[in-house]
Amino acid sequence: MSILVDGKTKVVCQGITGSAGAFHTKACLAYGTQVVGGVTPGKGGEKDANGLPIFDSCYAAVEATGATATMIYVPPAYAADAILEAADTGISVIVCITEGIPVMDMTRVRQYLDAHEREGLHLIGPNCPGVITPGVPGRSGSSDCGCKIGIMPGYIHKPAHQAKKAVGVISRSGTLTYEAVWQCSNLGIGQTTCVGIGGDPVRGMSFIDCLVLFNADPMTDGIIIIGEIGGTDEEQSAAFIKSHVNKPVVAFIAGRTAPPGRRMGHAGAIISGGEGRAEEKIVALRDAGCQIAESPAELGVMAVRALGL
Repeated sequence: MSILVDGKTKVVCQGITGSAGAFHTKACLAYGTQVVGGVTPGKGGEKDANGLPIFDSCYAAVEATGATATMIYVPPAYAADAILEAADTGISVIVCITEGIPVMDMTRVRQYLDAHEREGLHLIGPNCPGVITPGVPGRSGSSDCGCKIGIMPGYIHKPAHQAKKAVGVISRSGTLTYEAVWQCSNLGIGQTTCVGIGGDPVRGMSFIDCLVLFNADPMTDGIIIIGEIGGTDEEQSAAFIKSHVNKPVVAFIAGRTAPPGRRMGHAGAIISGGEGRAEEKIVALRDAGCQIAESPAELGVMAVRALGL
């Protein structure tokens, strides 16, 4: 099984005619994702380079295609409105790849989503690599096809059904996600789903949101968490793991040497107000029973150990 998306998920792309949207739509199609259309206001009725229909609004796209997921490559100034429009259509999974969205815009989105909470609605991102349920590339419509929504290099992933054991991956860092996946795949460990939750201070799904889903998924044998400095998400996740998660968890926290007050990479990766230090996060996760990787290079080996392989 998987969480959030699978081979049956129908996807539209908001911003499909932009350079990033066009490039990654083609890559997702090549992987086997059922991309069924796109959205660019003013270009409704046209088709993109892949022959996909273009619609003026997300409403029209969902009505015509039955899409249940969207990937957003809309410029930062308009991305928040694109998220809200998608949420109003009844779409279940919104994956916002766009980076550089103003924090105030995302605060408005977060307030709206919290006030209009809808069961089954999941926002991933923004400023994230997306979500992937690995499958056999190019097998769209088949029982073993996967679903890639975002910018992940699909070839490094190993489908869960092709491995003895499989992990779910949750990460604030795109490149560290790829590192963990590459190591696991080379060691024979598959992945049920990998979720890049993003590194912005205000975002959609949290570690805990993903932990709930992975803990309930029968094909997910273990979980890898990749966190970083800034915020308290990892400490909250540690408390949740200690009380509710019954699967082995491997964790890595990036930013041990970061000086206080200086942002390191992601907008949310900053130690401020005495919170967000790597040491506190590591202590909390270790106390919760997680196996801690001292460096990214150990993630695969730690996963092997945690799964008893």
